[in-house]
Amino acid sequence: MFKRILIANRGEIAVRILRACRELGIRSVAVFSEVDRKSLHVRLADEAYPIGPAPARESYLHIDKIIGVARKSGADAIHPGYGFLAENAALPRACADAGITFIGPTAQAMEALGAKTAGRQIARRSDVPTVPGTNDPIEKPDEAHALASSMGFPVLLKAVAGGGGKGMRLVHSSAEFASAYRDASSEAMNAFGDPRLYLEKYLEKPHHVEIQILADHHGRVVSLGERECSVQRRHQKVIEEAPSPIMTPDLRKKMGDAAVRLARAGGYTNAGTVEFLVDSNLNFYFLEVNTRLQVEHPVTEQVTGLDLVKLQIAIAAGHRLPFAWETITPRGNAMEVRLYAEDPDNNFFPSPGKILSRQVPAGPGIRLDDGVYDGWTVPNDYDPLLAKLIAWGNSREETIARLRRALEESTVSGIKTNVGLFRRLLTEPDFLRGDVHTKWLDELIAKDHAAKSSTAKAATKKVASSSAPAANPDARPATATSVTTNFAADTAIANSDAAVIAAALWQAGDWAKNPAPANAIRDAQQDSRWKLEGRRAQLDRTQ
Repeated sequence: MFKRILIANRGEIAVRILRACRELGIRSVAVFSEVDRKSLHVRLADEAYPIGPAPARESYLHIDKIIGVARKSGADAIHPGYGFLAENAALPRACADAGITFIGPTAQAMEALGAKTAGRQIARRSDVPTVPGTNDPIEKPDEAHALASSMGFPVLLKAVAGGGGKGMRLVHSSAEFASAYRDASSEAMNAFGDPRLYLEKYLEKPHHVEIQILADHHGRVVSLGERECSVQRRHQKVIEEAPSPIMTPDLRKKMGDAAVRLARAGGYTNAGTVEFLVDSNLNFYFLEVNTRLQVEHPVTEQVTGLDLVKLQIAIAAGHRLPFAWETITPRGNAMEVRLYAEDPDNNFFPSPGKILSRQVPAGPGIRLDDGVYDGWTVPNDYDPLLAKLIAWGNSREETIARLRRALEESTVSGIKTNVGLFRRLLTEPDFLRGDVHTKWLDELIAKDHAAKSSTAKAATKKVASSSAPAANPDARPATATSVTTNFAADTAIANSDAAVIAAALWQAGDWAKNPAPANAIRDAQQDSRWKLEGRRAQLDRTQ
């Protein structure tokens, strides 16, 4: 077994991996950028080394620096976590050159299956159904545009080296293609250092179901069952669960067989995930292989009782998998929500800043994988994932009830989070029935925005009409009753205005003591008019 493992990552996944190392008696080596010097993974690791400025390209994506720290610390293995370099074949290749074990697949397997177009080619050769699209990376955008037009819109542009919704664009029409291609390619370059894209037909309202696999170096490949990942915002998963509400024993067997067949064909080892889209007729289509540990791996751990990180380490150290596929019997139901430092009420704008205090949920069936603490400042340089909240129960209904209770217990002050969004989603009838698809959340959010916009416009119109002066020169003199009523209304509005002014003065005094960031001041300026009109509309309803 290894003596030291370097964790080439940050945040909650770095904490998750170093805790597994500690339980195995292996020393953990952390790396950190300048803004992560006080991060939790740095505090908990046995050793920690700086690797450069905040930009990922100069720190967490810099392979030479990672390998340099591994040599300096005496680490005999590197775990990439997820994101950053986790699916970059250059890292396992550099590890091999340096005589360091990479905890993951070989560079060859990563290129064969992790490169999205290469994975599609292997899938077709392995008799695994695929979504129509290109087999190779797009070399000429004009040719891809022509192909998209022949396939029929909508289509998806996706990063060859990508994952997590990065470098992906849904294109609804020919007019959108050129700008979507530029944006997706640029985003892919920034996220993965590879601007190449491929094209596939967009399926309407499918379920996103993935199969967790493990493969050792002795020829054993097993499926650990599925995870349902259809609740997504802009192609980024936000809720995952196991088992899938749409799963049948026959479909699970077929999808598991396809995933194992694909892994064998690609010479895959270690942990990986084979992702599929499932249509309304329960036909499934290969989507991609994630050649790494997934964000949502705790869902599978909760229903199988296995520790996937420890199994990754054991496989990399040359051990055999101690079980066969047929011996894995999932138990109960597990569900995960991803807690982000973002503001759902402000178009999910990131909410960096200091965490002043928080209340951590606990109790039966609750697990929290996090990488934060009271007093830590969330940087604005990386993905704003704070933690993953996981619930387990004997049934889906019990799991949802436990997750709701945990979300009610969870509080964070100092920054905005998306906890409130999940409290709402877990009461939605469609979600409770399992009747969701990959665009369900985006459509729900769009519907909410449309409703709020309509309400705001109606309130504005009502305020404008009620405040407009009478234009009739023959109007009778006001009666005592009307004068009294108008005076009362004017007084109420004046009082409301005075309250707004007083609140603004108080806020100004508070900001003088604790200056707010520029974007917060800008948001307050933008919101004040709507708040005032909302108060006036509220007064109108009470008269």
